[in-house]
Amino acid sequence: MKRAVGCMAAISACLPAYAAGPVDEAYVRSLAAPGKTVLIMEYYDGQGNVSERKGYASASGFKAVSPTDFRVDANLTVHLYGIEPCKGDMVNRKEGFAGSCDDYARQGLATLLQSPRVIYCRAFVSETGAQAQDATCYGYYNYPGSLDSIDMFEEQLVSLGTHRVAKRPDGTPTRADLKEAEDIGRRGYGMWADPRVAGQ
Repeated sequence: MKRAVGCMAAISACLPAYAAGPVDEAYVRSLAAPGKTVLIMEYYDGQGNVSERKGYASASGFKAVSPTDFRVDANLTVHLYGIEPCKGDMVNRKEGFAGSCDDYARQGLATLLQSPRVIYCRAFVSETGAQAQDATCYGYYNYPGSLDSIDMFEEQLVSLGTHRVAKRPDGTPTRADLKEAEDIGRRGYGMWADPRVAGQ
């Protein structure tokens, strides 16, 4: 029995932060502040409980610094866990894009970062204090009368085809929860409009 408990603890320690349970949307909405983009980092232990919470606010928002990373401040960069750009170059004629996969993915992340009122990120407690932290993040978008939604960044990026699910060395996906989102992207959106990408 002890061995089984040890195995479960090891498995839960490897699970990404999205396994912490559904997002409390009322709580995320309550974090919004007039004239600022608020960012909350929550750190979870192996049992899925919040062990620490840190808050940041910016009048100018947060900027993408790579296809999968955005800077919070001089000491913290958030890395979106389990997704990646395609490799090399790509063409999407419908969008008038021809260039590197990295540039296309970075543009996708930059677009998502333009207008959220709140960015809510989950990471494991082991990430606390690191300069680059693996996390899964959600954006709260509110345009009165037209849009009021909370969307997972990784899910949005993968379904739009700016990113794909990264694979482990053994070829299995790092984020099984994003399979449906990638299936949407693969219908010809974003990078998937280029047949060379499908062959990667």
